[in-house]
Amino acid sequence: MTTSPQAEQHDAPALTEIETYGVERIPDADRTARPLDLFRVAFGGANTFATCVLGAFPILFGLSFWQGLAATGLGLAVGALILAPLALFGPLNGTSNSVSSSAHLGVHGRVVGSFLSLLTAIAFFSISVWSSGDALVGGAHRMFHLPTNDGVYALAYGLFAALVLTVCIYGFRFMLFVNKIAVAAASLLFVLGAFAFGGDFDAGYQGSFHTLSTPGFWPAFIGSALIVLSNPVSFGAFLGDWARYIPADTPRRRVMGAAFLSQVATILPFFFGLATASIIAAKAGNFLDPNAPDYVGGLLAVSPSWYFLPVCLLALIGGMSTGTTSLYGTGLDFASVFPRFSRVQATVFIGVLSISFIFVGRFAANLTQSISTFATLIIVCTAPWMVIMTLGFLTRRGWYDPESLQVFNRRQRGGRYWFSRGWNWRGMAAWLASALLAVQFVNLPGQFVGALGDLVGGVDISLPVGLGLAAVSYLALLWLFPEPRAVFGPEGPRLVRAVDTPVPPITAADGAPVGEPQPAEV
Repeated sequence: MTTSPQAEQHDAPALTEIETYGVERIPDADRTARPLDLFRVAFGGANTFATCVLGAFPILFGLSFWQGLAATGLGLAVGALILAPLALFGPLNGTSNSVSSSAHLGVHGRVVGSFLSLLTAIAFFSISVWSSGDALVGGAHRMFHLPTNDGVYALAYGLFAALVLTVCIYGFRFMLFVNKIAVAAASLLFVLGAFAFGGDFDAGYQGSFHTLSTPGFWPAFIGSALIVLSNPVSFGAFLGDWARYIPADTPRRRVMGAAFLSQVATILPFFFGLATASIIAAKAGNFLDPNAPDYVGGLLAVSPSWYFLPVCLLALIGGMSTGTTSLYGTGLDFASVFPRFSRVQATVFIGVLSISFIFVGRFAANLTQSISTFATLIIVCTAPWMVIMTLGFLTRRGWYDPESLQVFNRRQRGGRYWFSRGWNWRGMAAWLASALLAVQFVNLPGQFVGALGDLVGGVDISLPVGLGLAAVSYLALLWLFPEPRAVFGPEGPRLVRAVDTPVPPITAADGAPVGEPQPAEV
């Protein structure tokens, strides 16, 4: 009996087979993932304690439970809508989003996406290990009277980091397996929380703002919504890392739907954080001191004794899930910037570097609060990049040349996306101006306040400013300074103009010809 080519195309590699692909285009025959797999990875990476901590912020800011729920719903909906289009690049081009950004920022300009991804991953990997390690040690202390000294915390952090690094070395398939388990297990443990805290939960928790006109309400409400919105935005640079294994002919609505629903589903950990924070505020308010909040400590203080074990399991599962989704993208992007490294070598190098940072930042430099601020600033800079990618996809009608996208990785020159010596100053200028201005509007009291952070009564409008300016300036630059017609597909540009400019042939670094760029249409 013979096996059809179609059947061979959908034979996935063994779970324990180490992934060898880097950022080169994934062959069609090896694309065996489904939109459901993208949902599992993206949802699993956010279905964790770190998201619960974000869910607690509306209460920390003084909102009532229902006000906090409204802010959470608004932030999630807007964030998911911004994120969803970024899922399309992976299946279309078979590579990471940072590589795909060559089409809009230039062959060299694509390093912007790589470094944004790199910094975001290290920051969120650190936050994940710290928050999960603290919860695990705290739960073990309550159950078994385990000491809570630096040695025990170091052991917990080391355990998480080693497990995460091992999964990432094996690659996408093993990470997907971990997230399949994590999605179901963590969700079940969060649902168990309804039985643990149902008797103490009061949906009528009032907070500090009794009416919408109470002074300070709108800064607190908008700030809460933006914190929630930042969670989906943080996945923007990574989405292509996971979606590149989805077949190119998969309907786009299914791919976008998977990304959108993966973030909508995080209402579960956000709701858990919001509800338990309202209980902590009522029963153990000292843990929510704005100057030194300790959500994990407060959660353990109000938890029934039988829920300590689920807390430890949540910490372990959540730390693994978030850590793997962060570190996997880190190694992949490092390999894309330094092609001499294989994906495995880059993952090990960055993994060891990140683990060292976790220990130094926690025990030597006390950077646990600073890294949260740093993560916020990186997200503010990533949001305009996401807008440029989405609008670029729209104006190109979703048409890309895979060979020209790989010019940087192959250390070549020329191609459709060479623009001006490898830089597309239209996209670069729009991103740089938007990111710099958005940072000036950041308002994190006690941590970082930009030069314009107090301009709107203390409301942090950095993300709206960055998103809006990127959209307007990028489209304006594309209209005023049209791109070469060759970067658009057979149907031509949408919303913008084009000019007839010759495309330099793709050559090796020494100038030797390697062939003309070949158009590809999906």
